[in-house]
Amino acid sequence: MSWTRRRTLSALGLVGAGASLTGLAACTDEKKTPGAQDSNGGKAEGKARVTITSPAADAKDVPASAEIVFSATEAKETTVELKSKGGKAVDGAPHPDGKGWLPAATLEYGETYTATVTATDADGKPTTASSTFTVMAKPSKQVRFVSFLADGAVVGVGMPLIIQLSRAIPKDQRADVQRRLLVSAEPAQDGIWTWYTDTELHWRPKEFWQAGTKVRVDLRVGGLPCGDGYFGRTDLSLDCSIGPALVMTVDDKASPKVMTVTKDGAVLKKIPVSLGRPGMPSSSGTMVVIEKFAKTVFDTRTDPNPANRYRVDIDWAQRLTWGGEFIHSAPWSVSDQGKRNVSHGCINMSAANAKWLFQQTRIGDPVVVKGTSRQLKYGNGWTDFTKSWDEYVEGSAIPYESSASPEPTPS
Repeated sequence: MSWTRRRTLSALGLVGAGASLTGLAACTDEKKTPGAQDSNGGKAEGKARVTITSPAADAKDVPASAEIVFSATEAKETTVELKSKGGKAVDGAPHPDGKGWLPAATLEYGETYTATVTATDADGKPTTASSTFTVMAKPSKQVRFVSFLADGAVVGVGMPLIIQLSRAIPKDQRADVQRRLLVSAEPAQDGIWTWYTDTELHWRPKEFWQAGTKVRVDLRVGGLPCGDGYFGRTDLSLDCSIGPALVMTVDDKASPKVMTVTKDGAVLKKIPVSLGRPGMPSSSGTMVVIEKFAKTVFDTRTDPNPANRYRVDIDWAQRLTWGGEFIHSAPWSVSDQGKRNVSHGCINMSAANAKWLFQQTRIGDPVVVKGTSRQLKYGNGWTDFTKSWDEYVEGSAIPYESSASPEPTPS
């Protein structure tokens, strides 16, 4: 399938669904790359000049993730076509960062392809370049990319996109991997991937998601070099959406101690709560609901401190941290709720209030706790929003550029 270049597009943190992926498929450098091929021995029929720089002509063992990279000058319009040896057309579009034309799916291992780029000048005269190359055999060493979210999931406004990897990616390979993890949203919102751990990537918007956002995640990683002789196993895509803006806030310094629950900016309810007692304070920071249990059991009988050992049945529990902080029903502390902190670090509330809240929330709804003596540890749960935006982008292997710029610049 062909693609026509009509305007440039910068490499951005996020492409909105309303902004198509049409854009500049390569820089306009006139320098030739060894192995590059142009038409008519460089003698163009018109003023336009075009050169395919990658994959090089007659290249062998090309990764199945290959992009078509070319340079063009004096071109009003540029068209890219990719066909298999048997003549089957390959669908594709430019990468959002403008650095290459990206096939819509992983190329076939062992197959031979021909890329053809046609540049048309202002007088309508075309110049054509082509490059024939062969894809490598299927590799035995592969990296799996897995999404935490299921296709079609509806999540809260604080939910990060989470991609888990079957092995760590070397730091010098991370930028190449990250640029193949494409995110689009409607309405468009600034955001970026960060390397949350060596084997886990998170994407969050600059602020909480806008309620009702439709999100598309498209991982173009099949056949992608991942370092140390490993390659991405398969492409992956999913669609999800963002629910209402339900936000829960607790300020331990306020009196009475309450959780304020808002939905799309309007206060739904103020719930009396009891937080962690002085020896086991609750964490201050921005957390999200990780998982929910209508009924569960808290069992701490292996705690090194005998005073902290217990086993108790719990209703309406909502996990906030991996370390064991929950929102849950605590009928035994109702007389303290709103007045004193008596829990082991959890947010206690009455059975009726815990049930009501449980019925309102979904995974990814944010919980903001302030004023306690302990700060939330980054990574203890999905703590993406406990970092400032400037801190968060430091975890990206690609420098952040705001997509809000009214005049995108050529890559």
